[in-house]
Amino acid sequence: MSLHHLLFPILILAFSAASSLAATTKDQTLNTHQAEFFNPKLPPRILSSSKKFEGSSDIVDLRYHMGPVLSSSPINIYLIWYGRWSVSQKLLIKDFINSISPSATPSPSVSDWWKTVSLYTDQTGANVSRTVVIAKEHSDTGYSRGSHLTRLSVQQVIATAVEAALFPVDHRNGIYLILTSDDVTVEDFCRAVCGFHYFTFPSMVGHTLPYAWIGNSGKQCPEVCAYPFAVPGYMGGGGPGSLAPPNGDVGLDGMISVIAHELAELSTNPLVNAWYAGEDPTSPTEIGDLCEGLYGTGGGGGYIGQVMRDQKGKTYNMNGNKGRKFMVQWIWSPVLKACAGPNALD
Repeated sequence: MSLHHLLFPILILAFSAASSLAATTKDQTLNTHQAEFFNPKLPPRILSSSKKFEGSSDIVDLRYHMGPVLSSSPINIYLIWYGRWSVSQKLLIKDFINSISPSATPSPSVSDWWKTVSLYTDQTGANVSRTVVIAKEHSDTGYSRGSHLTRLSVQQVIATAVEAALFPVDHRNGIYLILTSDDVTVEDFCRAVCGFHYFTFPSMVGHTLPYAWIGNSGKQCPEVCAYPFAVPGYMGGGGPGSLAPPNGDVGLDGMISVIAHELAELSTNPLVNAWYAGEDPTSPTEIGDLCEGLYGTGGGGGYIGQVMRDQKGKTYNMNGNKGRKFMVQWIWSPVLKACAGPNALD
């Protein structure tokens, strides 16, 4: 999400998404594997973003502010598993991250989705790197900063890993990614954010390093942060139901889309001085914010867009490595000036 990934409505931005949006400048051939397409209309999230543009618009003032993007290849992910994580949970998330780099995965794929991120450039014309790797991992199973984290103690978790030489100091290529398990509470989690990214303070970590945090909402607020795999409880079964997650885990499948959102924004705005809309760098509207809640062609007005459902009823919109399927939100294309994804139908 953005710097704050604010979910409270501040201003209603009413744009129709009736038009179909292309994923990239090249045509995509959809590999559906006997999947059916459908465009479900779901009840709104309990907390909804004020920054979403449902469709395309020339008035979206997404501008480059002369700061760096992560153009050096590869982008190195330094991954901290905070709390208790099972082997299968870790494998699912790592399979998603490892699906970002170019591969032979059938379209629509996660690597196709990242092509839109790679369209963004710095002042030298260098594009965001197409290659993303998990450089190192660290498991903080002892909850070194407790079972409740603040924004500052999230940085302290990174500081501990760097000071202990578990991770190198990687100013140029690095993203420090902290994932908290479903029993860890975090400041503003579920109330105002599902994840956030920023950079570490030298006074706290000793260095300025881009980082992101995302929490597993499965037990705390799935209807907020794992939407559309969980819907608001007030519906009481009287309206459209939630969608079946592609990997059978509401919390993790929802978390993966938030991870994607944060990685896309961190790569294009790592020091909060590169690509964003608005005049306030402390609360920027970034390339994921503009398309939050959109997963396919025809999204908007309560519809998430055309996505796929397999023979077991599981919903997804793109393929990953090892036969994995994922449901990932679209992001803003600087070329199309519209929300874009690899599963676009035209």
